[in-house]
Amino acid sequence: MVFLFQLVAQLLLASTVLAATNLGKVMPLGASITWGKGSTLGNGYRRFLHGSLTDAGYTFTYVGSQTSGSMTNNQNEGFPGLRIGQVYNEHAKADVPKYKPDLYLINLGTNDAVQNFQVDTAGQRMEELIDFLWKTTPNAKVVLSTLIRSNNADYDERIVKINAQYRALVAKRESNGKIFLAKMHDPNGPAVGDISDDKIHPNDEGFRKMSVIFFDAIKRAYPIKKAQGFTA
Repeated sequence: MVFLFQLVAQLLLASTVLAATNLGKVMPLGASITWGKGSTLGNGYRRFLHGSLTDAGYTFTYVGSQTSGSMTNNQNEGFPGLRIGQVYNEHAKADVPKYKPDLYLINLGTNDAVQNFQVDTAGQRMEELIDFLWKTTPNAKVVLSTLIRSNNADYDERIVKINAQYRALVAKRESNGKIFLAKMHDPNGPAVGDISDDKIHPNDEGFRKMSVIFFDAIKRAYPIKKAQGFTA
């Protein structure tokens, strides 16, 4: 009888266990923030996010042509200093067909803002990039983040303009169920005090906050499932 009660208890516990959700190949795509510049060990938001996802029952592998940071799976597609069009034309066109990701985490456009490069059409360049991603990997999902704040007023003014274009882009395309917005320039995102002295890159706490926002967006894209329960 004791054994029976123990068995029932184990089955009830099993019914609440989260089912593993395989995200497949995840490509962090962007510039130096994606690469991890500003973080103590170079992992950026990626290691924080890896821990949150695995703890929640997700399985996945980061992919990309770059390696940065102390973490084991440190692959990414982050290119310090590059703008949207440069990442697209010089790297994504070759690397995306090679890796064929299932999920893209995009944080890209800060250099367009900092360099004051065609800010009013940044959203168009981003849409061109995303259309290429879907042409190459039609079933892939995209998490597009807004740009984090800067404590340089001129930079931040341009960042706000680009973010408005990104929000409009997601609103325009989200009916396909394949694009989700991660709001970084937000009260829950990196604060002014979380930005390093270069006015651009987050510190470790800023990256941690980024990871939480990415995690929330990924949960919307791939809702956490509970393992199927047992019935008597």
